[in-house]
Amino acid sequence: MSLKKIIIWLVVAFVVFYVIKFPQSSADFVKSAGEALGNAASSLASFVGSLV
Repeated sequence: MSLKKIIIWLVVAFVVFYVIKFPQSSADFVKSAGEALGNAASSLASFVGSLV
């Protein structure tokens, strides 16, 4: 098994552990990440719209 696969499995295991152990923190993180992506998309759309 390659080192890359081992690292990927360790990261997946950590994420699953974190979601199970701290569900509220995980939900808050996903919510804030979604809001950040939405804000970035909105800003990019405004920028592109101002170029026309």
